[in-house]
Amino acid sequence: MAATLTETFTLGHSPDPDDAFMFYAMAANKIDLRGYRFKHQLEDIQTLNERAMRGELHISAVSIHAYAYVSDKYLLLPCGASMGDGYGPLVIEKRRTPNAERRTPNEEERERLRNCLIAVPGTMTSAFLALKLYLGEFNYVVVPFDQIFEAVRNGRADAGLIIHEGQLTYAHSGFIKLIDLGEWWKHRTGLPLPLGGNVLRRDIPLEIQSDLSAILRESIEFGLTNRAEALQHSMPYSRDMGSDLASKFIGMYVNEFTRDYGEVGREAIRRFLGEACERGYIDREVSIEFVK
Repeated sequence: MAATLTETFTLGHSPDPDDAFMFYAMAANKIDLRGYRFKHQLEDIQTLNERAMRGELHISAVSIHAYAYVSDKYLLLPCGASMGDGYGPLVIEKRRTPNAERRTPNEEERERLRNCLIAVPGTMTSAFLALKLYLGEFNYVVVPFDQIFEAVRNGRADAGLIIHEGQLTYAHSGFIKLIDLGEWWKHRTGLPLPLGGNVLRRDIPLEIQSDLSAILRESIEFGLTNRAEALQHSMPYSRDMGSDLASKFIGMYVNEFTRDYGEVGREAIRRFLGEACERGYIDREVSIEFVK
């Protein structure tokens, strides 16, 4: 059934500091919610992707990779993007010598990685799709994102695909970086790597779609304008990051692209999903449509 003004809208997002920052003003009634009610449902991104494929939530954060499989049910909201502009998910392995760090990867290094077992945080994540674009086919095992360090440490996997705060903490945890996929993508295409976005169910009436999009944009603006307040709200979701590190992480993924994709952000999505389709990593035609 189509959504109406009188019902509560389910809003799915991850329990991460950047999402907490983005949705702070909505959760704390810091902005005018125009009479709408929202039920915040916090899930890891793989679960949110799966729920979106079933059309369960009115509004949800999803991986841009997963959007290819939910575009029949959802439209992309024009705000709320997580873009890695020259940085992004990392492939890491155990540090074998003090202060070791890999040099710029070459084809020999890629071939070595193709023969490794890589722990990945989910096959619908954008990080997984980016790694396929980088490596082609490779061996992997799916591991919850917050257990990948341990999977590599104990030898369950040879390397790990790291998302979220692990991008900032890997060295301290005893690992070295093999490849930064956002850096690789930027060098190759000149575009940011599109990682996550927010979607809105297509069956919501157009006038309500417009209202909900405006509310989300105002929530993002409130956080960016009242950074210290929104950061404080985000700290319980920072998974042991201190305030400085949490602030750095939020700055990486809540920025001008989050305010609005703009033409650069939209082109990044078209290029990312388009290349994946051309190489057979997405088995359907993708309709990239935004809420007006």
